[in-house]
Amino acid sequence: MEEKDNKEVPLVEFLSLKREKEDRKRMPWYYAPSFLLLWLAMFHAIVIPLFNRLPDKVTLSEEPQRPGEFVGERAQMQLFDFDRIGVKYVGSTANEVKTVEFLVNEVEKIRSKMKTDLYDLEVDVQCSKGGYVLSKISLYQGIQNVVVKLSAKSFPSDSYLLLNSHFDSKPSTPGSGDDGTMVVVMLEVLRQMALSKTPFEYPIVFLFNGAEENGLMGSHAFITQHKWAANCKAYINLEVGGSGGRDLLFQSGPKHSWLMKYYRSYAKHPFATTVAEEIFQSGILPSDTDFRIFRDFGKIPGLDIAQAKNGYIYHTIFDSYKNVPGRSIQNTGNNVLSMVQAFSNATELNEIETYKDDGHSVFFDYLGLFFVFYTEEAGIILNSVIGVFGLILVGWSLWTMSQKSLEVSLKQTFLWFSIILVLHVIGVLLCILFPLIMAVAFDAGDRSLTYFTNNWLVFGLYICPAVIGLVIPQTLYYTLRPNKKLSFAYQIQMGLHAHLLVVTLIVFIATALGFRSEYSCLMSMIFYSGALLINLLSKLHNKGYYWTLIVLCLQVFPFCYFCYLFYLLLVIFIPILGRSGSASNPDLIIALVCGCGVLFALGFSAQFINMFRWPKLILLGLGVVTFIFCMLAVSEVGFPYRAKTNVMRISCLHTRRVFYEYDGSVSHEDSGYYFNYQDRRGLSPLKDSVLNFTGLVPVSSFCDDYVMCGVPCFAWCGWRKRDGWLPRESEVVIPGEFNLNFLEKTVLEVNGTVRLHFQLYGAPHMNIFIQPVGSATIKDWSFDRNMIDNPENFDLPYQVYLACGRDRSPLEFYIEMENSNKDYNVPILELAVVGQFITYDYERDAESQRFVSKFPDFVHVTEWPAIYKRYIF
Repeated sequence: MEEKDNKEVPLVEFLSLKREKEDRKRMPWYYAPSFLLLWLAMFHAIVIPLFNRLPDKVTLSEEPQRPGEFVGERAQMQLFDFDRIGVKYVGSTANEVKTVEFLVNEVEKIRSKMKTDLYDLEVDVQCSKGGYVLSKISLYQGIQNVVVKLSAKSFPSDSYLLLNSHFDSKPSTPGSGDDGTMVVVMLEVLRQMALSKTPFEYPIVFLFNGAEENGLMGSHAFITQHKWAANCKAYINLEVGGSGGRDLLFQSGPKHSWLMKYYRSYAKHPFATTVAEEIFQSGILPSDTDFRIFRDFGKIPGLDIAQAKNGYIYHTIFDSYKNVPGRSIQNTGNNVLSMVQAFSNATELNEIETYKDDGHSVFFDYLGLFFVFYTEEAGIILNSVIGVFGLILVGWSLWTMSQKSLEVSLKQTFLWFSIILVLHVIGVLLCILFPLIMAVAFDAGDRSLTYFTNNWLVFGLYICPAVIGLVIPQTLYYTLRPNKKLSFAYQIQMGLHAHLLVVTLIVFIATALGFRSEYSCLMSMIFYSGALLINLLSKLHNKGYYWTLIVLCLQVFPFCYFCYLFYLLLVIFIPILGRSGSASNPDLIIALVCGCGVLFALGFSAQFINMFRWPKLILLGLGVVTFIFCMLAVSEVGFPYRAKTNVMRISCLHTRRVFYEYDGSVSHEDSGYYFNYQDRRGLSPLKDSVLNFTGLVPVSSFCDDYVMCGVPCFAWCGWRKRDGWLPRESEVVIPGEFNLNFLEKTVLEVNGTVRLHFQLYGAPHMNIFIQPVGSATIKDWSFDRNMIDNPENFDLPYQVYLACGRDRSPLEFYIEMENSNKDYNVPILELAVVGQFITYDYERDAESQRFVSKFPDFVHVTEWPAIYKRYIF
């Protein structure tokens, strides 16, 4: 025994010295910055150019040589004329008269040049009245749509393709991006289809709807009332969430995967992701599109496509012609024209129910180079098979390590791997936690949105802390408790295996919960498992650090995709956070996006930091970068807003309030400015301006006394308790008549209830807020019963909103109440009515104009006169 021990001791010492020598072969620490900068360089050299890639604009002079192609220059010229009309809010002369005339005239120009022996072109200006319930009761009257049907005489069919965009805009914006860009795209597509020498099989309905910005009213009027609506079997909805960029496919179906097959085959510039669909449908974004109306009320499948870049000017005065790139119009036009040509000849359109399938599609493009889609069921199989395959490869790798390492058992190998796995799980949590801590700290110091203009600040504020959090647990372990029995190359591999297991677990959980965005995790699993398989089969797995070359080369593909995906999310989210209200910390969203982006883009590659000497020094360097960026963020560099390009948004309603009591007397009457804060900072950025906010009080101080807190909230009533009220001495001049007439009170003997009849008139946009008093309840009313039949789905007070287009006739309605003691000589109903004089057809009073003019140039103010009247019956 002594002789055996004496022989083994030198061998053990030899192996230990060999491992120490191997560890000393770690790359010098000063190569680490180059390693990290290499990934940053790939992001700028590959991802950014492909993300922003747009086709050249086709000009009028090139049209003869390029017949049948979308002509971007003509569409851009039409957009110039569209822009000159001005703000196109529902009820305005610009929207109801000038824009409708513009569209009809443009269609007639196309008719004058089309081949009448091949096609029929019909134009209908729809003027409708109706209503529906989403989060509130929405009513409309006199809403207009311009509807055009193009059909081939040789192919009569009762199945139509619908193409939709809206021509109305938000208050204060000409809407040249949202949605003028898509209006002119549709006009040029109509032109190309009408002049084509090759007839298509199914008629195409071009819906230019005139009330999307008013809660999707125009599309509802069409799909529920128009004579051609029942024949529409599928649709393409075109939207803009900013101005310019590529058009993103972000909703599809539902349950019609053939739509994705056509998109893959015919979209010339694919740009799509299931991640965007699931985020949008979760309700995180403060937006909605006509896709919802066609899906829920029309029960037809379709595609929802939108340009999403430069959301800073979305719904502002700067959404103008000069900020819409012609190449973006061309990009969208190429895609839409090609898809319309394909869908209008699709067999599926004639037998739509036959091609209906279960579930949703998983879809995404890879850097705009190609498009991938598969069914949800196929995704479940892929996730399971590749996940299990990856686990088998990890087991094979660990077994090989134990076989190639002397005096190391398989049990010990799995024990060490378990330790590294636990440490990596901690690293994953810190990767998300560190950026969130930064977000909380900046918000606590009233420094949220520092990256709003200088987006590059997120690199130091959130990305570097995420990298530190991801790597530091294993770095400390390798430094403080070095493993002398297992080669360091194997230990690094174990760290990568641990990340594969974490990603696989995420995929399994997400699949079980019904998410489809886990396809992105699948990409990580495929490329790392592929590298691991190559290394195992080629024996590189056991040859020092040679295996790293295969892993790093294959990691380029998921790295580029994840950078592409998470950059898209930042491009969408950062501008949105400037209009997402003051109730929540917006930095948490950006921190979460950055943390997840690091986790998936660098989850494998960041582990290689430990291959360099002194990895703690490298992490310290990243910490220094974070500190420098923090100092920049709290300086003027981090001031969020810039005039004309990255503006601060405020809604300011010049309001007159009148409070009537049960006996009809006026208990209080005043005037002031009602502020709806659009972002987290509220009015704090204006503290050094010339504006006088003396007397500003939170709206929450009125909420216990008055229905809807006594303010004329419009579309953002859920935020009202965080809004502000600034009294003014002079009375706000309301530029029109607005009245609620109490017509009669009828006691119904049959069921012991009382019916109150009213008439409301005067303003083009009106709100009614209804709240029972005491033990009284609402039993019936003249509106949709959904709210009173399902009170658990709606909050009090109940909201009714009426928008008037060309029809300004009074609204007559009743509310039927029941009091528990059947006594109707006491207050049973509190009712507030609001008149909104939004459009520029109504003049603002001089004092209101002076007040608004004092806002700094980095502020975009959405303003109009409003009157609030509270009654008790």
